[in-house]
Amino acid sequence: MPGGRLTQQERQQIALGVADGLAYAEIARRLDRPTSTVTREVMRNGGPTGYRADMAHRATERRAQRRRQPAPRGPQVPGQADGRDAEAVREYEEETFTNVLMQTGMPRMTARILACLCTSNTGSLTASELVRRLEVSPASVSKAITFLEAQGLIRRERHEGRRERYAVDDDVWYQSTVTSARGTARLAGIARQGVDVLGPDTPAGARLANIARFVDFVSESIVRAADQARDILHTAPGTDADTDADADGSTV
Repeated sequence: MPGGRLTQQERQQIALGVADGLAYAEIARRLDRPTSTVTREVMRNGGPTGYRADMAHRATERRAQRRRQPAPRGPQVPGQADGRDAEAVREYEEETFTNVLMQTGMPRMTARILACLCTSNTGSLTASELVRRLEVSPASVSKAITFLEAQGLIRRERHEGRRERYAVDDDVWYQSTVTSARGTARLAGIARQGVDVLGPDTPAGARLANIARFVDFVSESIVRAADQARDILHTAPGTDADTDADADGSTV
């Protein structure tokens, strides 16, 4: 059984196997590799829907290069203090977290920036800080920031004169969820419009009516759940809300 790192050719075979819907065990058997090797390779590089052989190979080379580099002397790299394992944090941020975000359909650069913001201690970074931390161009950061802001996933805050910081916090995730649900709800209106055009008694009209009812129910449920979650999770311990909740379930 071969050992060592996967070769680029093996990664291409994995990509073909995943695209063909083969089980990880079958792909591993064809490569004469352990099933765990193939499973780990796919899940840390985009998952079954986002795995790309060339991207996975480059990511592995970057990790190997970082491990070969000597530890920097002098002050710590910003954002890697507090006794955290810098390499473990970097791998979690750039591989695990980023790949999960990519599986939702988010472009890689956008996912990297959102993961970087979420894992930073401050929860906010300037454009120049993102450029330095991710080693990418300012144009790439600007494009990704525009997308994230449009989705309600980040917010801007003023920082030192004309500079801006881009931040994520609990309320941003609430706003993003509500914005997404309301965007989905617009589909219900379009579907109901289609019912009028096609006729409620036609099979197509009935289909669109069912779509409208389903989307309405799901969207309203998501917004209601988001409101409830914000009220519960953002309530400080010992407040009246907690006291009322305890009183309702009290057995005293």
